[in-house]
Amino acid sequence: MSRRRGVMSDSLKYEIARELGVYETVSREGWGSVSSRDCGNMVRLAIEKANRNSAGQPG
Repeated sequence: MSRRRGVMSDSLKYEIARELGVYETVSREGWGSVSSRDCGNMVRLAIEKANRNSAGQPG
């Protein structure tokens, strides 16, 4: 069975990880070491960024 392709780009994930202060954990231990709460916060921030970007788009 193949893995699902991620929706967020790697660059966006790392950008949000830096904003939340979990980038060091990710770079040292990998994404599996990020808490569920921080993962939820990453999703929340990604949605906020997407909404801001789409609101700025004409049409």
